[in-house]
Amino acid sequence: MEKVNWKVKEHFNHYCNKEMAIVRVKINVTGIVQGVGFRPFIYRIAVKNGLKGYVRNRGDAGVEILLEGKEDAIKNFLRHLREKKPPLAQIHQVITALLKGKSEHAKFTIYKSSGEAELSGSVIPPDIAICDECLKELRDPDDPRYEYFFITCTNCGPRYTIIERLPYDRENTTMRDFQMCSFCQSEYTNPLNRRFHAQTVACPECGPKVYLTTRTGELTESEDPVREAGKLLSEGFIVAVKGYGGFHVATATTKDEPLVRLRKVKHRKQKPFAIMTRSLEAIKSFAEISLKEAELLTSYTRPIMLLNKSEKHHLSDLIAPGLHNVGVMLPYTGLHYMLFDEVDEPAFVMTSANPPNQPIIKDDGEALRRLGDTVDYFLFHDRQIAHRCDDSVVRVHGENQVFIRRSRGYAPAPIMLKEKAEHCVVGLGGELNNTACLLLGNKAFVSQHIGDVENVETRDFLENTTKHLIHLTNSKIEAAACDLHPKFTTTKLAHDLAEENGWQRVQVQHHYAHIAALMAEHGAKEIVGICCDGYGYGTDGEAWGGEILLCTHENFGFKRLAHLEKQSLIGGDLATRYPLRVAAGILHKKVNIENWLLQNKRHLPYGEKEVRVILHQLGKGSNTIETTSCGRVLDAVAAALGICHERTYEGEPAMKLEAAAMKGKDVLKLEPTIKSNTLDTTQMLLEIFENREKYSKADLAYSAHTYMAKGLATLAIEKALENNVKTIGFTGGVACNKILALTMRKIVEAHGLRFLVHETIPPGDGGTSLGQAFAASLSRF
Repeated sequence: MEKVNWKVKEHFNHYCNKEMAIVRVKINVTGIVQGVGFRPFIYRIAVKNGLKGYVRNRGDAGVEILLEGKEDAIKNFLRHLREKKPPLAQIHQVITALLKGKSEHAKFTIYKSSGEAELSGSVIPPDIAICDECLKELRDPDDPRYEYFFITCTNCGPRYTIIERLPYDRENTTMRDFQMCSFCQSEYTNPLNRRFHAQTVACPECGPKVYLTTRTGELTESEDPVREAGKLLSEGFIVAVKGYGGFHVATATTKDEPLVRLRKVKHRKQKPFAIMTRSLEAIKSFAEISLKEAELLTSYTRPIMLLNKSEKHHLSDLIAPGLHNVGVMLPYTGLHYMLFDEVDEPAFVMTSANPPNQPIIKDDGEALRRLGDTVDYFLFHDRQIAHRCDDSVVRVHGENQVFIRRSRGYAPAPIMLKEKAEHCVVGLGGELNNTACLLLGNKAFVSQHIGDVENVETRDFLENTTKHLIHLTNSKIEAAACDLHPKFTTTKLAHDLAEENGWQRVQVQHHYAHIAALMAEHGAKEIVGICCDGYGYGTDGEAWGGEILLCTHENFGFKRLAHLEKQSLIGGDLATRYPLRVAAGILHKKVNIENWLLQNKRHLPYGEKEVRVILHQLGKGSNTIETTSCGRVLDAVAAALGICHERTYEGEPAMKLEAAAMKGKDVLKLEPTIKSNTLDTTQMLLEIFENREKYSKADLAYSAHTYMAKGLATLAIEKALENNVKTIGFTGGVACNKILALTMRKIVEAHGLRFLVHETIPPGDGGTSLGQAFAASLSRF
């Protein structure tokens, strides 16, 4: 068998005698070629070229084609395969083989799928937002699918979230419960129809039904449940809405009362809610939107987009309190569009329905049990969800997209790498904001968002998702990669999977995994990486988080070149929740902070008593955990400026500090203080603290950002020049910060060095699974 290289002209002289009238060729295509209208496409171009034979799906997610016809016709077929493939298809490999013997086929046919699984590396596509054609039909009174909430075709609809096993045929999905009516069957079998062999094809007569219930599950009589739910939302009720990959909890965006109630029952004091708005025009009434942001919002992936609030922002401040931006998405199903039809509300809150630290809810019974005390109504449909999948979250730095979360619309489509890995490895990530990653050749299959792996439910979700990904790609795993931390749940899971399957287990230091992911993404052979986040277990057992590492392909591992100054975490984990403790630990070195702490005692759970304990611990000066974490320094600045005193969700103080800094300027103009490969952060915080009455919070917040960016960039440039490295990268959760990322880029590029950031995976912990897998592959175990 031979791979056909699209970059060169196809030659079939190798396969056949030119004098032969008929050529018989078998073709296997790998990639994203099931669930994207590929078989109908193959049928059409085969018939157009006068070819006979068949096409069928395979159990390895690939497609098998047999062609019989003239050589020129087969050449044209292959050219059309390349140039006219369906928009959602991705062709990774085309393998052809000449067959001997006489013709066996009188026409070209779509065969019943085969369960054979020989090749690796194909996968099912992600869920796709409703296409323009389906949206037009949804609104057409003369169309049989007029106002049908589950309208789909070969170009849109659920894919990953409905597949239970391969190949991708209706009987292997959760659509098997809905037998097609004669009308849908006629479209399904019509080669000229865009629903030809569309596995999700359905209509109001034969497809899934939608219905509205009370919080206890009692059916509410309504001729139009979707629009009735929209009216309830606009009136201030809370409704759980079942979508493609799970439930959302929804309510109005212009009323405070339901938001106060929702925050109370969901135990979300400050964490921002995502919202869904009816149109781009509606977005412009409350947020700023660039051409790049509009492009991403309207793409078939339909992510949540973090947009800056505009001056005319009129939505409730309780949606994203203390932040300069708000997470916005457009409708991506017919149901979502219909929610807005008979209401004036510009947007609805549309936040993931999951209990604290648990996966998103996908089953009806679980929704009733877990959300009955939270919501007023449920908008159900009767199609099962095979695999839960949260929304993706993206923001833009300049013209570059930055993933906060890569999930619906993207997963499990592979990230194509610039070089092939030598080993097939699965990475299981760290502990927070987790994903799994399967590394196979030059493809990285990163799972949907898993979440924080701190309980049995999320651990099981991670394990099941990993196994499903292995099955979908027909991969032969050699090793499981995980974090270096000995007590992470994922470390134990990697051990268990390795034992169970005879794999190797490879542990990868957290910040090295971040930088390795950046190297894999860009094909960098060597890099001085700046990795900034909240916490990572260091090779010395200490808490790292502001690191400059030299990483190369030559050797598995890294060299720690520099880091931020170590700072005390007074009270250990309590300091990560109450940043006043971090600020106190830093400022105590320079000034007497007793009065300041007493003035802020209301921001500590036990008030003055807790202040006295903190002062006692500072006085002892020993037995405190120290960290080089960049996240904790930013938290300390936020506390010192009175911007945020409690972390109620991951990254809150630093995010609110960035929000405050967006309208500021660098008034302090501090020059970085670097000693013994360590960037001083104590003096910086002292300057911020002592200038609180002189300058605005915005200016001081921006000054802190500038100092950190300049200091880290300066250190990285110095180390890059010392080691003759031409590339500097920025990664870790702090790399989501726009001010830091853009400031560093400007400084690094001014020195003639290449500056890399993530483009296809999150810089935060959602990307470490890829880095672990890549680093493990380099290690050769």
